[in-house]
Amino acid sequence: MLEKALTGTKRYYGWMAALLAVIGVGFICYLWQFTFGLGLTGMSRDVSWGFYVAQFTFLVGVAASAVMVVLPYYLHNYKAFGRITILGEFLAVASVSMCILFIFVDLGQPIRIMNVILHPTPNSMLFWDMIVLNGYLFLNIIVGWKVLEAERNNVPPAGWLKPLIYLSIPWAVSIHTVTAYLYCGLPGRGFWLTAILAPRFLASAFAAGPAFLILLCMLVRKITKFDPGREQIQSLAKVVAYAISVNVFFFLCEVFVAFYSKIPEHTEHLKYLFVGLHGHGVLVPWMWASLILMVLAIILLVNPVTRKNETVLALACVAVFVGTWIDKGLGMISGGFVPNPLNHVTEYVPTLPELAISIGVWAVGFLILTALYKIAVTIKEEVEGLI
Repeated sequence: MLEKALTGTKRYYGWMAALLAVIGVGFICYLWQFTFGLGLTGMSRDVSWGFYVAQFTFLVGVAASAVMVVLPYYLHNYKAFGRITILGEFLAVASVSMCILFIFVDLGQPIRIMNVILHPTPNSMLFWDMIVLNGYLFLNIIVGWKVLEAERNNVPPAGWLKPLIYLSIPWAVSIHTVTAYLYCGLPGRGFWLTAILAPRFLASAFAAGPAFLILLCMLVRKITKFDPGREQIQSLAKVVAYAISVNVFFFLCEVFVAFYSKIPEHTEHLKYLFVGLHGHGVLVPWMWASLILMVLAIILLVNPVTRKNETVLALACVAVFVGTWIDKGLGMISGGFVPNPLNHVTEYVPTLPELAISIGVWAVGFLILTALYKIAVTIKEEVEGLI
């Protein structure tokens, strides 16, 4: 089936060429970082996790969200999701691939990744994060590919796939739970030291991932002959509506606990993010934009009239995706490091090379996603007799 990704229109080839060009620029900047060191980034002694780890954290959530189409289809026999399950699984493959690449570039010297394999440390969350991420990647590749192959040949999927499908459901939850434990397992960081961090991560994941999948389904319907289905998109929209509502509720719970109990280790991080601290507040406009976007998305998605209007739905999904990306991809990481345990503010701003490398990694993800979607959509068009 791989040959499907090698043929296409001029627009398809142009898009792939543009992605390769962006990847090339990112790779050149990575070689610069490899030679110079991580001093090329905006990270410092006080902020040792930056934009790379922020993107990793956000994309783990996007990958985990595939369970929101896999679980209803395979476990609850919701047949309508059969048209988009493969799209969710392939989105997970591309997202986890980007997660691994972001960790790779964050290590500085790539040979350091061998330390996790050659010197396994089971009491470290990083060790388990490596296990769950790679396991989830292979589960989605195997399940997605074999189910698509069976659909192409008009035969039932192999029986041995069913245990892997069922295993992928709790595994999806585990990847973002373990990622949350990376943060809330650090007792010196008050902003992350909360038992509700894993539920917050999962709520934002089940909002941002399906929102992005809705946008992809709309795009697929527009540029191909395959229609993922209006019912499927509306069902996903309801998932997004509830998930983003829960995500904002969890955040407000954190705000109440921090300020009602007046715990300095918690309140000062929130003050820095939303009003600034000691004259520093580079993230203040970003965080207010995030909160406004998420609240606006809730209003548009909870109301059935606006949710059923697909133009409004698309805008709401963009608001969810961007809002959660800012919240988790900017505020969550910097907010945990600033101020430091000594109450000193060292602000973090990513450098241009750092941004170029990050955009390059995103381009790799879109390259993988485009190729996989090209294969999946072409086969579905063939099966339905559309070509």
